[in-house]
Amino acid sequence: MEPVHGLAMHGEPAYGPDFRHFDYVNPDAPKGGRLRLAVRANGYDSFNPFVVRGVAAAGLSGYLYETLLVSSADEPFSAYGLIAESIETPEDRSYVAYNLRPEAQFHDGHPITAEDVAFTFETLMEEGHPFYRSYYAGVENVTVESEHRVRFDLGESNNRELPLILGQMPVLPAHYYQERSFGERGLNPPLGSGPYRIKEFEAGRYITYERVENYWARDLPVRTGRYNFDQLRYDYYSDETVSLEAFKAGDYDFRVESSAKNWATAYTGDRFNSGQIVTEAIEHERPAGMQAFIFNSRRGQFADPRVRRAIAYAFDFDWANRNLFHDQYARTNSYFENSELASSGLPEGRELEILEPFRDQLPEEVFTEAYEAPSTEGDQTLRDNLRQAMALLKQAGYGIQDGTMVHGESGEPLSFEFLLHQKNFERIVLPFKKNLERLGMEVEVRLVDTNQYVERVQNFDFDIVTQVIAQSDSPGNEQRDFWHSSVAGIKGSRNYAGVSDPVVDALVEQVIQAPDRDELVHRTRALDRVLLHGHYVVPQWHLSMDRIAYWSFLERPQTTPKNGVDIDNWWYGN
Repeated sequence: MEPVHGLAMHGEPAYGPDFRHFDYVNPDAPKGGRLRLAVRANGYDSFNPFVVRGVAAAGLSGYLYETLLVSSADEPFSAYGLIAESIETPEDRSYVAYNLRPEAQFHDGHPITAEDVAFTFETLMEEGHPFYRSYYAGVENVTVESEHRVRFDLGESNNRELPLILGQMPVLPAHYYQERSFGERGLNPPLGSGPYRIKEFEAGRYITYERVENYWARDLPVRTGRYNFDQLRYDYYSDETVSLEAFKAGDYDFRVESSAKNWATAYTGDRFNSGQIVTEAIEHERPAGMQAFIFNSRRGQFADPRVRRAIAYAFDFDWANRNLFHDQYARTNSYFENSELASSGLPEGRELEILEPFRDQLPEEVFTEAYEAPSTEGDQTLRDNLRQAMALLKQAGYGIQDGTMVHGESGEPLSFEFLLHQKNFERIVLPFKKNLERLGMEVEVRLVDTNQYVERVQNFDFDIVTQVIAQSDSPGNEQRDFWHSSVAGIKGSRNYAGVSDPVVDALVEQVIQAPDRDELVHRTRALDRVLLHGHYVVPQWHLSMDRIAYWSFLERPQTTPKNGVDIDNWWYGN
């Protein structure tokens, strides 16, 4: 097998072996200046982003640690050598070998070797976040073949993604952890190999990174034009309003706006009129994924999909979009929204062939009804939707007693709690709560700080939460961590809804083993359709653009990749 400089999920990578830089960077971008950013959270208590325990500081995995390969931002899924100078893998991808660059080194000058790669893999699998155990589940054996060559034998046949995602693994220094515990959650700055190191910090309030002057990879094609600031500082804000006002006062430099109300009303004044602060809405082509109210189906009141579906009828997105969002959003109707991977209409052709063997295990609606989140547009009213919700609840054995929705057999009221960590989300949830109470449900809204929210979500200690299930243009092994029954009971997994369905398991494996792009699209659409008809979530909304605001001394490349804005390609201007 000939070594190659890069690898694509399907087909050939877009950039050839002699490429000098990615098309979406400025190779002549000057180095210098300081970039100040903000984090909306109640602080951090850990410098270890690879374990469940604690809340890690912002920027650690992206700036401190290097990976074997680097993905490009303008292809579905292609990766090129970083620590690995070249890659070897056969057509069936039954193994992958990475040949490491001799010049690759950690910040202390110690070379990065195949032993470090093997140590990292074994440590993450044994002590790391549960995500890694599902993500790398197809690896059967790791062999250090020489100081600069490591081989992974892959037990899963035709898992085309695994050589690429192994390349995303951050490589940790084995020598550093000989006398240290990997799992500690303390604030001792760790040893890395990336473009930045920790310069200073104040626990929970800020963290500053400084660019490594002798950074070993600075002239590689995958790094040219990137990481241009001498310093990066993240300040923590517990209140979103305070954070926005701090930006407008000049306390930090770049902001991605997530609030439609803020975007429509808050970015005004002399500094905007004079051009000191620039606002832009930049189109992107990345999948929007699924932002949604997610049911914890492990809870008894949500075990019946008819109950989950009934609750969805009480969320009036169209009212919220008009009255709260200034008509900026579109309703989400797919887990892979804003991409060719999204299902639509009724299944037909190859997608129907994929679903047909599971017909007896699936709701009839998968084959007879095109999924659409409940709407109040046109002739449909909220009253109509609540009537449909009441009918579904009746089918599920519920009825009204003394004004309360109770189960006919157990007598238990239908009660639950929305868990929030952002106060501005109350304006969305409270009208939803009011509609649910019209159905006789007992609903509470609980606002907690970010750290408590993270801990409760990781432990599945919630009834309903809002989460974003992000998707790439090339879904694969991460789908196990989202949906597979094997992780439904593992705390820290991203199977927030507790999905445990043999059909979903089978479709996830089919997605992972898709032999080409066309088949990946069909299999992903089939998985999407089954998840939608499982009613595990109440879909919210999406936007096919990045809303950004920044101070005018920042400059960016002329070309924005399909994945959208990336501040690591920007630089400090005049």
